[in-house]
Amino acid sequence: MKQVLFEEDGAFRVGTILSEAGASFQVEAAHGKRSKIKAANVLLRFDGLPLGNFMAEAQKLADDIDPEFLWEVSAGKEVAFDALAAEYYGHAATPLEAAGVVLRLHASPVYFYKRGKGRYLAAPEENLRAALAGLERKRRQQEQVDAWAADLETGRIPAEIAEKLDTLLFKPDKSSLEWRALDQAASAAGLAPQRLLARAGALAGPEDYFLRRFAFEFFPRGTGFPEYEPLVAPDGLPEARVAAFSIDDAETTEIDDAFSIERHADGRIVAGIHIAAPSVFFGTGHALEAVARERLSTVYFPGGKITMLPETAVLEATLAAGERVPAASLYLEIDPATFDVKRSDSRFEWVTIESNLRLGELDARLNKDTIAAGRIEGAHGDDLLLLWRIASRLKAARGAAEERPDRLDYTIRVTEGRVAIEPRPRGTPVDTLVAELMIHANATWGRMLAEQGLAAIYRNQKGGKTRMEVEPAAHEWLGVTHYAWSSSPLRRYADLANQRQLASLLRAEPPAYSRDDLIQAARDFETAYDAYAEHQRLLERYWTLRYLEQESITDADAAVIRDELVRIDGLPLVCRTVGLPPGTAPGARVRVAFGEIDFWEANVLCRYAGK
Repeated sequence: MKQVLFEEDGAFRVGTILSEAGASFQVEAAHGKRSKIKAANVLLRFDGLPLGNFMAEAQKLADDIDPEFLWEVSAGKEVAFDALAAEYYGHAATPLEAAGVVLRLHASPVYFYKRGKGRYLAAPEENLRAALAGLERKRRQQEQVDAWAADLETGRIPAEIAEKLDTLLFKPDKSSLEWRALDQAASAAGLAPQRLLARAGALAGPEDYFLRRFAFEFFPRGTGFPEYEPLVAPDGLPEARVAAFSIDDAETTEIDDAFSIERHADGRIVAGIHIAAPSVFFGTGHALEAVARERLSTVYFPGGKITMLPETAVLEATLAAGERVPAASLYLEIDPATFDVKRSDSRFEWVTIESNLRLGELDARLNKDTIAAGRIEGAHGDDLLLLWRIASRLKAARGAAEERPDRLDYTIRVTEGRVAIEPRPRGTPVDTLVAELMIHANATWGRMLAEQGLAAIYRNQKGGKTRMEVEPAAHEWLGVTHYAWSSSPLRRYADLANQRQLASLLRAEPPAYSRDDLIQAARDFETAYDAYAEHQRLLERYWTLRYLEQESITDADAAVIRDELVRIDGLPLVCRTVGLPPGTAPGARVRVAFGEIDFWEANVLCRYAGK
């Protein structure tokens, strides 16, 4: 019975010849599989041997052969495996011995280069020594990888990995030893790298991971601020005759806007909108301009924020109670009968801030009932009522629809790991007052800049799509012909840049920025602003899920948005609901049961639990 040793798909096999037809064979393996092979792939013919353990026995022989000895015997020449086997064993090699030698030659590419059927060339000595040195280096590297991986698996963080933690997590060099160790340990533990590192104590948890990832991408040099030259208070600004007040959340430190009312003896009413003016403290060549241009906006998220400007600069310009600060002011002369704006005037000036009113207490004072009664109790009550009437007229003039009373905004506060979620209706009288006056300021100054031919960054909206652009256009949803963000220069670079352009216009000076400067700034701002908002949404969702866990909430009422998406009542949470009956109409009321929460993915399993 004729048998053959042959090579197939880079492996050596043996089989019994069933038939031979020219340059091909039909062979049967010991386990019964039949295959067709080419004669050119046959290395050895023999007969009479059991094939069941042939390759296993040949491998045992190969394992005992020192490839370096074979290399020395070959003396740098090209050799045939069967001739080398005869020289190695000192006699005509048996099929098993020949098979063992070819297995060893084939498995030793450092020592021998394959040159043809059964033929191998001994590597030049210089090449061999270099290759062996490389193998030794790889062996030592793998030992290091194994040691680091073992540390990680047992909860210890090697210093070399701790030093490169963020790079390993967010932009790893997958050929580095540190990544190989982390990947090896994570695979062995059946965990994603970030979860393994959290288990070992290198990460405090998902929030730490989210914050690190965000900072790595958008603040590669860290969230701290560089040294900068002192800020210089402006000279030559006039003094405002008014005492202004702001309206903000209790935690707000970047107070950008304030208001004032002047009642003249002749019956004239002048409403003032006062915007913080950081632009007058430093010019475009100042270090803080570069900082603001790079950051582009303050980043907000539950439990913290990353400000666009350093705290010391914010303190100089913020409209804090009791301070005399520079401001960009827009004065509106109001018709006392209709509350229409008759004319307006803009200037930069010193303004004294009398008080900082807070939303929490204002909602109790300025509401539908007190407006209907025509009396607002407490500080600035008469001014608040008048400003609300002016704002309501501005809103009607631009054709804005009323807010849906069932829609809520949420404030998420995190204190020492404990979460509080405070709902607040949208479109309250306080919201209307602030929003409408800010819209009017942004629209007025945007139109002024456009009419005088100064470049600015406009927030245009058409067909439901909003874009930051240098060319002025309408904002369809707001119902205004021009809309250039100018009301938050402490928090947004677009507003800071527009304020500089406004100052240039009012002082009759050359523009602070060229059109090309602002084109690139608008693009960068839009990209950053969207990314910052996405980070905020992620952290809000994460802390909302923590709130579910904290309060042991297992189910809730919800309203269907569309398809399987539902909005949970009383929480800023939208989830995809498993088992929602097909065809359930948007707006339908349903009950949702919460399942497993994955904080790393900021996701919770939601199941339909009935109507």
